[in-house]
Amino acid sequence: MTPPPTVPARLTAAEASARYAEFTVVDVRTPGEYVGGRLPGALNVPLDRLGEAASALAAAAARGPLLIVCASGARSARGCEQLVALGVEAATLEGGTGGWAAAGLPVERPSGAVARWPMDRQVRLAAGALVLVGFLAGLVWPPAHWLSGLVGAGLFFSGATGTCGMAVLLARLPYNRPPKDARPFEETLARLASA
Repeated sequence: MTPPPTVPARLTAAEASARYAEFTVVDVRTPGEYVGGRLPGALNVPLDRLGEAASALAAAAARGPLLIVCASGARSARGCEQLVALGVEAATLEGGTGGWAAAGLPVERPSGAVARWPMDRQVRLAAGALVLVGFLAGLVWPPAHWLSGLVGAGLFFSGATGTCGMAVLLARLPYNRPPKDARPFEETLARLASA
């Protein structure tokens, strides 16, 4: 038996498409992003809940390879690193769902689903708005400049550690939560463990 790799595999959309039937596809975006469009048959395990799903993902990986996807490939790469650290082999899709769709490959969209902004875009908007508010308010009340400084420090910490507290907070907003008719997380775990 060979030990799991220390570095997750990266697959292009063409490489993943050629082997698609082999994979259990796991989408690590927020439920709100997931319902806006996903790879066919992908199961949603948000990045912040990957630890909860570790045993179900290990069971799925024992049956065949895992393909981890997100919007751009950044979160899926972090998810793969987390899984590899737990001894679960997984590959990430370079370019994410956006790269997959740009390559002309099929994307499932439930009827009536509204596309959500990718989390990285939501973070950039929120961080930029807070910095701007801090700067403008600081023109009138100088201590307000601290808001801009705090956001800058948070972004520096995020870049240095690969984590993002703002993304965690934004993921909890109703906009990013699953719709009422979405599959419960526990059902997804059961499908991963037994499929």
